[in-house]
Amino acid sequence: MTAATYAAQHFGWDFDAGVATITLNRPERKNPLTFESYAELRDLFRSLVYWPKVKAVVLTGAGGNFSSGGDVFEIIGPLTKMTMPELLDFTRMTGDLVKAMRGCPQPIVAALDGVCVGAGAIMAMASDLRLATPRTKTAFLFTRVGLAGCDMGACAILPRIIGQGRASDLLFTGRVMTAEEGERWGFHNRLVAEEALLDEARALAASLAVGPNFAHGITKTQLNIEWSVSLDVAIEMEAQAQAICMKTQDFVRAFEAFADKRQPLFEGN
Repeated sequence: MTAATYAAQHFGWDFDAGVATITLNRPERKNPLTFESYAELRDLFRSLVYWPKVKAVVLTGAGGNFSSGGDVFEIIGPLTKMTMPELLDFTRMTGDLVKAMRGCPQPIVAALDGVCVGAGAIMAMASDLRLATPRTKTAFLFTRVGLAGCDMGACAILPRIIGQGRASDLLFTGRVMTAEEGERWGFHNRLVAEEALLDEARALAASLAVGPNFAHGITKTQLNIEWSVSLDVAIEMEAQAQAICMKTQDFVRAFEAFADKRQPLFEGN
């Protein structure tokens, strides 16, 4: 199976010119996730490491909302009746979705509009770049349903995006982070008009798709693994990573294009 032949079962899938667009597509209920869509999304993001023709990913929702998180009746209700081993299987599976998103080499651009809460907020958090509209409302609302704020890596990733104090505010209270707060705090890379959101997200993804894709994968890897190492170790890791990138043909292409005063055409090798 390839990007061109993939047929999604639980969300929309489109692939064009190196950019894959994933659309959470249950607009009548604000695009909630189910056990099946969690698993399919996890498996898809894991597969992307083997799909080199996919250069960047746009993740969005249909109908003016991103996602309302786990479906109340298809996930939350059944969870209240599960045994502890079954619950742990579920929470590990949802965490695996975040691991798969962070582990795929392609940059993920989240296009956020309207409701972005619960697991939806987590998927936005796990993306590499986030565009939002002025009406986007983001909430890590786990405490509002009697759960801890530490869900799917939130306590590890969110403080690194917006800071410990702000993350503590959102994860303890479960309150809504407004679009303006999200931009000011660095959660949203920028705000765009509702009608321009998907076009802007695809344009950003397209600009990344024509870039040095091998090097983008290295950048994403280093952004992940340098969280837990010392500065000395990080600098040495980056020295080795950059030396590897310097042996790519894309590096040569960039030099030759600069010398010829033209734009380089990167090929990802």
